[in-house]
Amino acid sequence: MTTRLEAGGPLDRSGGPLDRFFDLTARRSTVAREVRGGVTTFVAMAYIILLNPIILGGATDVTGAKLSISQLTTMTALAAAISTIIMGLVGNAPLALASGLGINAVIAFQAAPHMTWPQAMGLVVLEGVIIVILAVTGLRERIMNAIPLAIKHAIAAGIGAFIALIGMVDSGFVSPGDGTPLNLGTGGHLAGWPVLVFVIGLLLMIVLYVRRVPGAILLSIAVATVLAVILNSNATIAAKAWGTVVPKLPSKLVSTPDFGLIGKVDLFGGFGRAGVLTALVLLFTLVLSGFFDAMGTILGLTEEAGLLDEEGRVPKLGRILAVDGLAAITGGLTSSSAGTVFVESAAGIGEGARTGLANIVTGILFALTLFLTPIAAVVPAQAAAPALVIVGALMMTQVAKIAWSDLDIAIPAFLAIVVMPFTYSITNGVGAGVIAYTVIQTARGRWAGWLLWLISVVFVAYFGITVIEKIFGIS
Repeated sequence: MTTRLEAGGPLDRSGGPLDRFFDLTARRSTVAREVRGGVTTFVAMAYIILLNPIILGGATDVTGAKLSISQLTTMTALAAAISTIIMGLVGNAPLALASGLGINAVIAFQAAPHMTWPQAMGLVVLEGVIIVILAVTGLRERIMNAIPLAIKHAIAAGIGAFIALIGMVDSGFVSPGDGTPLNLGTGGHLAGWPVLVFVIGLLLMIVLYVRRVPGAILLSIAVATVLAVILNSNATIAAKAWGTVVPKLPSKLVSTPDFGLIGKVDLFGGFGRAGVLTALVLLFTLVLSGFFDAMGTILGLTEEAGLLDEEGRVPKLGRILAVDGLAAITGGLTSSSAGTVFVESAAGIGEGARTGLANIVTGILFALTLFLTPIAAVVPAQAAAPALVIVGALMMTQVAKIAWSDLDIAIPAFLAIVVMPFTYSITNGVGAGVIAYTVIQTARGRWAGWLLWLISVVFVAYFGITVIEKIFGIS
């Protein structure tokens, strides 16, 4: 395999502590390369510090409660720092972790409407525990074989369409229509300065991203935020037009981190509040999204870094998957949603990162941002939402891996993709795809497998939860 391992100067063969611990020489890397790669990865994914609080902070739980943007910013940075550093030390891989886009949407828009925030974060902790168990027991292979690969690709694509729609709705680019479910802007036309900020931010992000400018997403959010602050200084623009966050300069840029959300977790309360079946389906969706997304990302990034062995296996895969599970647990305990491996780690790999030392650098930079939380309170949804659209587009590229000429695959994949944004539910999309696939296999006279049948039965019960509650007299 041809890689970029030899680019960037002479190798450090000093055999020092860092070299021995991280296998720098064995992986043909240097301390300088790892530092450069770690910084690049941080710049590429630092947008999550701003975006995750926007997603979680813009939703309300079943009681109408909201999470603090300031506290969420602190927790997002803290969880990313802890998880990324642990991955570097334990997995020795240049795979940075932070709150996963898509997974946080499940928490904000699927779990929270049925339970309190502590109960929803309890499900995140349970997700992480399950992923750790699956990783250390080797059960991941059986689960991967049970869910068809095409459905996994479709789930990723569907989540991409869903989060892109969330971004458009939050920014005001799309709104409920008169006589139609959705409209462009207001009354079918774009109007207002906040929407202009979204459009400019999106166009800028597209240009920078396709030109492979490092930190394209973060830079675009920053530029759009500055524009929003300038426009908001004009008294003719109503503050309510911006939504949850009004773009105005904070009284200070540096503050003491607010750790108030740490430990705000109710592990099993969600089962009582939302019902056992609903909570189980939500938990299943979290595990499915987090576990398989991480698997694909890990395999792709380690191959890009040239770290696979001669048999195509990932070194220390068990440890890496276990740390990914620990990242989910950390995310739940900090109320920042489940952490997962970020595909933006590819930016650091492209700059030479090959070991966990790059992760240490990235993690330290995340830790430093703990003192910059007031900045997050300046960023309106219109400035951050373009990132949802861009990330959604990247996730939609998974459709290229689906055999659309095979209707046995195409129909369930299509349902999984479109049902998510059409019903504003990731859970519904996963269920539609799995059930359709199982039914089609049965109609073809094929056995879909007991595990897939079990999953389908769970989803059928979920879709018919109202009928089931009436039958058993559950209020």
